[in-house]
Amino acid sequence: MKIKNSIKSLRGRHRDCRVVRRRGRLYVINKTNPRFKARQG
Repeated sequence: MKIKNSIKSLRGRHRDCRVVRRRGRLYVINKTNPRFKARQG
């Protein structure tokens, strides 16, 4: 999982990427390709 300051750029890497808020943190998750996981905060 990548930890980034800006998640907006990571969202565009794959068309199935979703930005989700969990426990006050922003996550990028991807069901079809879990390689694109990322976190902010």
